[in-house]
Amino acid sequence: MHIQISQKELLKHINIAQKAISSRTTVQILEGILFVAKDNQLKLISTDLELSIETIADCVVEEEGEIVIHSNIIGNIVRKLPNSMVDIKIKNEKINIKCENSEFNLMGQDALDYPQLPEKNGEAEITLDAETMKQAIRQTVFAASLDETRPALTGVLFRLEDSLLDFVALDGFRISLRKIKNETSATVNEIIPARALQELQKIIIEDNIRIQFVPGNVIFYLDSTIVYSRLLEGKFINYKDIMETDPTTKLVINRVDFQNSLERASLLAREEKANLVKLNIEDQTLYISSNSDIGSVNESIQCKQEGDDLEIAFNAKYLLEGLKAMESEECELLMTGSLNPCIFHPVSEDEDYTYLVLPVRLARD
Repeated sequence: MHIQISQKELLKHINIAQKAISSRTTVQILEGILFVAKDNQLKLISTDLELSIETIADCVVEEEGEIVIHSNIIGNIVRKLPNSMVDIKIKNEKINIKCENSEFNLMGQDALDYPQLPEKNGEAEITLDAETMKQAIRQTVFAASLDETRPALTGVLFRLEDSLLDFVALDGFRISLRKIKNETSATVNEIIPARALQELQKIIIEDNIRIQFVPGNVIFYLDSTIVYSRLLEGKFINYKDIMETDPTTKLVINRVDFQNSLERASLLAREEKANLVKLNIEDQTLYISSNSDIGSVNESIQCKQEGDDLEIAFNAKYLLEGLKAMESEECELLMTGSLNPCIFHPVSEDEDYTYLVLPVRLARD
């Protein structure tokens, strides 16, 4: 194998491929990236057996071939090379890298030992606008559970039915739901690991992204990169019934003002006490307070109130993460007493987003 490629182009695609390299693997071959040179293209393939990435860079191929190179070593070398052409020659698993006045000699591994990528050509396929996809990931993935004993909840549900796509994540304390209209006849009900979507979000740049579901896997087609992820098995919670509400208290409030007040109030909230902040709603005003052994803080914000006055408490972290996922100037809060979930909506025609968070029971309750 013998290629010439620009340092900038090579580094760009190494950075993409490294997103599927696990730092916790005990399988040596999985610490490497598979380099395949053919038809004036360099294909880089990486996998941790759950997430796989295939990304293609343009280059000059003098001699075709393939080799596995340790991900961190090749990444660190190329990162430090000058912005010039890089010459890479491989013979008998020995790798020679030259760039201007720098030369490195490394050992690689046989490409035949590298795992195969999942099969393509699935039945269900849809296309989404890249910005819409990135926003849907950003608005949901943070609410996925970290509890590995409930694997289905560590992912995001991708549910497509009757031309309506739901992205849903939940962890037992909150639910985050983004709805997207998608004119397709496909029906999908699969759970995608949160990590796969987080890594995908970092590399989406083009106008559209094509999504294909094959048995056990989902495949995301980008311009010069393909991302493969295993799907999670298990039953997802029936989120639709939980999110139905008949509110007795409704607020419309400036989202940024609410977020800023919560951030100040949470400065004195203690993690061992569930980051507790208390909300009091009365006379078109939202009062926010937090008390701990180190002091207290009180905030107030004018709002539009309909229905009953209410006193209710929450984990400030959960409230803030939901507010930060929205982009609208105002948000709507729907509540039914101090022991039932609070539902957030952005006040915007462009955002079909719902966030539900459970309250914290106050001592007297």
